[in-house]
Amino acid sequence: MKYVIGVDLGTSAVKTLLVSQSGEVKAEATKEYPLYHEHSGWSEQEPEDWVAGTLAALKELVASSGVSAQDIEGLSFSGQMHGLVLLDQDNKPVRRAMLWNDTRTTEQCRQIESTLGEKLLSVTRNPALEGFTLPKILWVREHEPETFARADKFVLPKDYVRYRLDGAIHMDLSDAAGTLLLDVAGKEWSPEVLSAFGLSSDFCPPLVEASAQTGTLLADIAASVGLSASTKVFAGGADNACGAIGSGILKPGLTLCSIGTSGVVLTYEPDASADYEGKVHFFNHGKENSFYAMGVTLAAGYSLSWFRNTFAKGESFEALTSGIGEIKPGSNGLLFTPYVVGERTPHPDAVIRGSFIGMDGAHTRAHFTRAVMEGITFSLNESVDLFRQAGKTVDTIVSIGGGAKNPVWLQMQADIFQAEVVALENEQGPGLGAAMLAAAGCGWFPTLDACADVFVKRSKSYLPNPEHAAEYEKLFRIYQQVYGKTKELNEALSAFRN
Repeated sequence: MKYVIGVDLGTSAVKTLLVSQSGEVKAEATKEYPLYHEHSGWSEQEPEDWVAGTLAALKELVASSGVSAQDIEGLSFSGQMHGLVLLDQDNKPVRRAMLWNDTRTTEQCRQIESTLGEKLLSVTRNPALEGFTLPKILWVREHEPETFARADKFVLPKDYVRYRLDGAIHMDLSDAAGTLLLDVAGKEWSPEVLSAFGLSSDFCPPLVEASAQTGTLLADIAASVGLSASTKVFAGGADNACGAIGSGILKPGLTLCSIGTSGVVLTYEPDASADYEGKVHFFNHGKENSFYAMGVTLAAGYSLSWFRNTFAKGESFEALTSGIGEIKPGSNGLLFTPYVVGERTPHPDAVIRGSFIGMDGAHTRAHFTRAVMEGITFSLNESVDLFRQAGKTVDTIVSIGGGAKNPVWLQMQADIFQAEVVALENEQGPGLGAAMLAAAGCGWFPTLDACADVFVKRSKSYLPNPEHAAEYEKLFRIYQQVYGKTKELNEALSAFRN
């Protein structure tokens, strides 16, 4: 039996998976690393922490699995998107990495909008948001000119880790799509954007497909973790692209719903012809010559965690959600909007805050819990609604993350989305997607689709209850009115927040 490794470089930890040719996870290993928030809105990490964590996780993974190094043929990566890693001429970081959730760059976003105008959406296919990479580059150039003068090039987080493992600098298209520097449809660094901001094409790394082999393990790295120096290294992709691969979102009609701390609704796009007018993200897929559109709920699972920690501290999620299945759709007229840290899709608004509407003395904690889950799902349905308005067919949704662990919530998703909702048997998300890129790259399968037929195993599916779906359709249209009616009040209340 042969194996591949998927390395998922997340925000709080790196997770490694050892996966067999039959798609079974043989072993796992995870290592955490610190985040640095030295000022309000700042979020940074040390690139060396990623490298140390990855090497430690790989060493533990190989040792604990009992698998011979000669039977591990390749590895690939999934990585947190958008993070800026500036490198000098010796490929050493010149400062800490600025992460996707760093929000100091609002001024630079407005500068990008005014400079590029309509070209911003026509070329990069995405609005200028603080999380993206170009605003971070402009911020460093303006506020840390001496540091920026030492920078020879930039890469994204997983690309730096991969460079340390195979000695080559590259960036894959799915991750590059989140920089605001890529011509997404043309699959090249945009000369127009680079010229507009005085950046050289040499400042950008060579582009490759996510499935491309970028080298083999450096001999000293291989020896330190117990792998062979002949182990093939593949480029890998952005976390959401790899999450789509690991969930089998590889053909039209398939959509992903992922409920973690934030929530994502992602739909497969066979080409770059769709035009969402910047209302959702549009990125290159990890599957070659494919794309995906994606909407984001900032506080999806976080809203439920906040509710539990505030009103049921110490209880398990199972205890918190007990009894919600006995409550009818609509939570007896109680509506929740999950804007507890702002919102992204379809309202990119950092000031808006959440609300409960319709409370009365008959509501129990179970009503509130169900209302929170419904509100999160309504927010995710905003993205589904945008996809359908653009002419997309959304009839099958693969659900992963926290929302896939509760049968009542899965049925709720089917009713609100008005689509078949499918849970997976062995949900590993982006890490499995990375392993699949390595498996296909090693020649085990002719295509990623063929790999998905073996690696992605569906479990139970949930079909909409027509009566409940009709009720939720009415409630969703009410939910959509809340943002506009409360925006002014939220802005006024922001002056009273610490």
